[in-house]
Amino acid sequence: MTFSRRDFLAAGAAGAALLGGCASSGETTVAPVAGDASAQLTAILDRAVAMTFRRAPELCTSLGITEERAGYRFIDKVSDRSKAAGREARALQQAALAELRAINRNALPPRDQVTYDVVATAWENNLANSAFEVGGGAGSPYAVTQLTGGYRNGPDFLDQQHPLRTRDEADAFLVRLRGFAGQMDQETAIIAEDASAGVIPPDFAIDGALSALEGFASRAPSDTAFVQTLMRRLPNTQGVAEGERATYIAQAEALVRDTVFPAYRRQIEALRAIRPRAVHDAGIWRLPRGAEMYAAALQSRTTTTMSPQEIHDIGLELIRQFHGEMDGILRAEGLTRGSVAERVREISRRPDQLYPNTDEGRAQILADLNTQTREIEALMPQAFNTLAQAQLEIRRVPPAVEAGAPGGYYQRAALDGSRPGAYFINLRDTSEWPKFTLPTLNYHEGVPGHHWQIAIQQESGAIPFIRSAMLGFSAFSEGWGLYAEQLADELGVYANNRLGRLGYLQSMTFRASRLVVDTGIHHLRWSREQAIASMVEATGDQESSVTTEIERYCVWPGQACSYMVGRQAINRMRDASRSALGARFDLKGFHDTMLANGAVPLTVLDRIMSDWTATQRG
Repeated sequence: MTFSRRDFLAAGAAGAALLGGCASSGETTVAPVAGDASAQLTAILDRAVAMTFRRAPELCTSLGITEERAGYRFIDKVSDRSKAAGREARALQQAALAELRAINRNALPPRDQVTYDVVATAWENNLANSAFEVGGGAGSPYAVTQLTGGYRNGPDFLDQQHPLRTRDEADAFLVRLRGFAGQMDQETAIIAEDASAGVIPPDFAIDGALSALEGFASRAPSDTAFVQTLMRRLPNTQGVAEGERATYIAQAEALVRDTVFPAYRRQIEALRAIRPRAVHDAGIWRLPRGAEMYAAALQSRTTTTMSPQEIHDIGLELIRQFHGEMDGILRAEGLTRGSVAERVREISRRPDQLYPNTDEGRAQILADLNTQTREIEALMPQAFNTLAQAQLEIRRVPPAVEAGAPGGYYQRAALDGSRPGAYFINLRDTSEWPKFTLPTLNYHEGVPGHHWQIAIQQESGAIPFIRSAMLGFSAFSEGWGLYAEQLADELGVYANNRLGRLGYLQSMTFRASRLVVDTGIHHLRWSREQAIASMVEATGDQESSVTTEIERYCVWPGQACSYMVGRQAINRMRDASRSALGARFDLKGFHDTMLANGAVPLTVLDRIMSDWTATQRG
């Protein structure tokens, strides 16, 4: 199915890769699978899941599965991030896809046909991305930047996800800490190899990475997240006596000093070595096969075949629409002079909209977000029959990485219930979060956004494991997050909060602006500064906050387009169902059906919702 520009503008008046790799293809052999089509499908997917578990021990920990389910002991292991491992993973995925395509899809029951389409799309998109032997593929072409690299996610993983419930897990923590240094060296090797092929991050991306790496490596070992997490959590670790804690902490400090810090310094030297060759051009158009790379990234992120220019034009028109609504609110506030962006900035600077830039101010932000979460949870029965059960925590982005981190992001709950869902808010500067902007962030990342959608997906019990826990589609998940902001507005959360609704519209404008600047950077060859100016003018956000966003899009091409493309698609589907069903349209049923199937490509989602509409009519 093809989504047109008109469909997207009128609507509502991989993702995570399985067996992912980042290298070239190889010869594959397809072994026949016995049994009927459904049995063949199950066997292929079970093998793919098992292979992914073997290659991704951190994923096993993150999901909270058992060693029996994983098929091996994973708690003290880390994944191989070398290019050779990427090539091997790519060959395995090609073989799995060939097996999948050998199945007679028409012989599958409807539910299995959905799974077939979802998995096939995920694997095809991942292979199209990983065909470009750079960094993490077309959608993340640089191994290490201010946003990407093990130095960013390794400390966070060991601090937030590696369990420390038992002595065995404490021992495994130290083994993984050593393994983390090895992963950094693998990425350091990729930096040099990619540079020799002409793939070097923009100068500002290298500078951001260097700043973070040097800042981390300049600390005392005891001040790093690796050691601090042991100090904080060991008192609750069974089997570790009070007198033994100091030994674990001393071992961790020694590993950080003698193994981890040297790996950081080697990566710093590798980035310094390529820095003189870096240019300021922000887009991937300048890389070998850059236009092809961006096309692959866009198709994977949006699960459509929309062109960069189509997406760019949609963004411009949506900004005009949202500015019209914002203007009405601003006039009601007595602000009639200046552009929409200038007037929004004026409100953003009002003392009544600012939290103190102190630990107390940050604590108050978290408290207010938790209160808003409880309030929106009480409204969920108005829009859903199926309610999420997983608990949600709201946390601060770790200060060690907040400089280059996005404004907020979500971490799903463990499947075994050992870790709740959590979203992280970047509190490096509280002035970046005026009070009127916070609610919509909450609804996007938490309820009814990412946390709600992913919790229902994991709790379904009817979605194959590979889909419920291991595959993702940005256009669906981020589109749902943006639609969730809209749904909160429709449920009346801003009925007595005019400025809160201004924040909601500003957020919509921000996501529409993403369509403009992402395609501007990577297709129209905009500079970093041109993109920053465009987004500041569209949203009225602070330049410091916008700069972080723009630099993110520069090294993560296409992802920023998934939000609004997905939201517009969901609205178009809802409008089509409402038009077809009239008074018989059931919003709860629409939402339940959409979330019950988990994250899917937009093309598959359109078929699912069209079938639901036809059933309701029948």
